[in-house]
Amino acid sequence: MADAKREIERKYESDDSGLPDLTGVAGVANVVDKGTAELDATYHDTSDLRLASARVTLRRRSGGGDAGWHLKLPVAPGVRDEIHAPLSDTLPGELAGLARSRVREGRLVPVIRLRTTRDIRHLVDADGALLAEVSVDRVRADRLFGGEGKAQWTEIEVELADGGDPAFLDKVEKRLGKAGVHPSKSASKLSRALAETKGRKPRPPKPGPGEPHTAGDHVMAYVRAQRDAIVELDPAVRLDTEEGVHDMRIATRRLRSTFRTFGKVLDRRTTDPIADELKWLAGELGVGRDQEVLAERLMAGLADVPPALVDGPVHARLHHWAEASERGSRSRLLGVLDSARYLALLDTLDALAADPPLLKAAAGDPGEVLAKAVHKDFAKVTELIETAMAQPPGHDRDLGLHEARKKAKRTRYAAEAARPALGRPAKTMLQSMKSLQTMLGEHQDSVMARETLRELSAVAHAAGESTFTYGLLYGHEEQRAAAVEAGAPEAWQRIKAGAPV
Repeated sequence: MADAKREIERKYESDDSGLPDLTGVAGVANVVDKGTAELDATYHDTSDLRLASARVTLRRRSGGGDAGWHLKLPVAPGVRDEIHAPLSDTLPGELAGLARSRVREGRLVPVIRLRTTRDIRHLVDADGALLAEVSVDRVRADRLFGGEGKAQWTEIEVELADGGDPAFLDKVEKRLGKAGVHPSKSASKLSRALAETKGRKPRPPKPGPGEPHTAGDHVMAYVRAQRDAIVELDPAVRLDTEEGVHDMRIATRRLRSTFRTFGKVLDRRTTDPIADELKWLAGELGVGRDQEVLAERLMAGLADVPPALVDGPVHARLHHWAEASERGSRSRLLGVLDSARYLALLDTLDALAADPPLLKAAAGDPGEVLAKAVHKDFAKVTELIETAMAQPPGHDRDLGLHEARKKAKRTRYAAEAARPALGRPAKTMLQSMKSLQTMLGEHQDSVMARETLRELSAVAHAAGESTFTYGLLYGHEEQRAAAVEAGAPEAWQRIKAGAPV
């Protein structure tokens, strides 16, 4: 089983003079000599260095206190998430999965071997608690694939203790700077080894089209950002992080909305099939996510019910329903992320980003082309919500408000894509649609909660249990929906008056 942790570290150039005196760093009571470790690491990548190009590293390392396989995923400059698996001869399947959105169908091969002699010091406070680990690393690099050659250098590495304040690293850096030690020009040992040995270099980030000028420039900048988000969020989804599934699902929705809203910019004969695949992916992502959100709502509602009115094993049944659904959806989702269909979708998005199917309007002025598309979406929102509110309470109104909510979401994403070109009007539209989406989302959540409560009540009844509490929860959900419907006309008028149409 792999373990994950956030690694916050900085690297510095060294001239082999060793570690400067760090006892003057604020908060440091002692610098403890922890001896020397011999580390032997082999870095793996595809033949065209896809991982290195994405600032991802995958290595097998022996020696030291954390021997094993390590996958490091970039978070921010100097910040990476490190996933560690026990030492083995072959790459653990979990780490292979976490790299799959970048590797795709490529084959991983050893590309660099680094042998490091690490002189370790611990910076501790007055209580002996670790603040940071500082090491002087004497590195020898050998190219194993795609070239040849050797390199060697010495560097200083400062890694913040788990849970430490990143501001402490600024204090250490200030002290090192006074001693003439400067930040490394390389982000990692691997990047330096690849740069200083002969052979293939990591692909540099593809230069963007520069400042967006046309409508097509703006739309494609947004499309590429969502494509990147899907690829980068893949490991977070596999690791089951709190917002990983939610954020990837939003990226798929943004892409689908962009293709539909800006159909005058991007040829829908090309984008419609991609949108269908994105809809499939969003649906798979939503199985567990929707269940999780609904379970949280029902549990919160039950927590507000006085104990005397909880009749029967309602808590147990809700927990069993939520857990059973979560287990099934989790296994299914991991299968989706390992499927040929999903990997083909990622390849298709790459191809679209590289060679977009631009139409004539793509060359037009974004202030006209994008604004027209956003306003057209808003007009549809207006039609849908006003039609829905004219319906009597019940199924037709519920369905109409749900459709209005989906269109509001699409208009919000359209305004988001157009914001760099349109400025404040797009920002105002975005905020208006977000407000509307939140209001209608509360209503739709109540609709879904009531459907689930009916199903759970039927199961409880069949088992000979009381259904009283389910009916009570159902009534509360009806009241919540009625409150939204009662306030919707006035809220809509405020939103409509504030929208820049």
